[in-house]
Amino acid sequence: MRVLETILTVTLALVCSAVQAQAYRWVDKDGKVRYSDVPPPGAKATTLKAPPPAPATRPAKDQAGKEDAAAAVKENAKKDAKTGPLTPVEQEQAYRERQLKAKEAKEKEDLKSAEAERNKQNCASSQEALRGLERGGRVATINAQGETQYLDDTQRAARVEQARAAVAESCK
Repeated sequence: MRVLETILTVTLALVCSAVQAQAYRWVDKDGKVRYSDVPPPGAKATTLKAPPPAPATRPAKDQAGKEDAAAAVKENAKKDAKTGPLTPVEQEQAYRERQLKAKEAKEKEDLKSAEAERNKQNCASSQEALRGLERGGRVATINAQGETQYLDDTQRAARVEQARAAVAESCK
């Protein structure tokens, strides 16, 4: 088994070295620029550098992330067109910026949902208070000394109007 692994490793190493062949540029006798992996004998050939590898992109996990990722890819493409591929440090910085923007967007969405929940609870409690006042019967309050005081009809009508205003305000 070890022999098979060794043979496979040596074969792959030879194939990889052949794949990474050097490229040359030279001018032929007619004055045309030519490119090849083997320069002709006697020609004055220039060695060319291999192109840098393309930066890897990471797929998004959810729909909002997909939109952010698409915007980031477009932004990175604009940068690449101007300056070439990003260095690993620049890639990390861009990743951290995208993470920070996603975190801020999530916090903003959480605040909106919490506000909506508070408004819903305020509306329900205001409506319940209004129903209690409109139901009829005696309405009592407790004063600062702990004594029970009953509202007369005019006080009760004023409280009903206050409750209606509260419902109108909280149930927009």
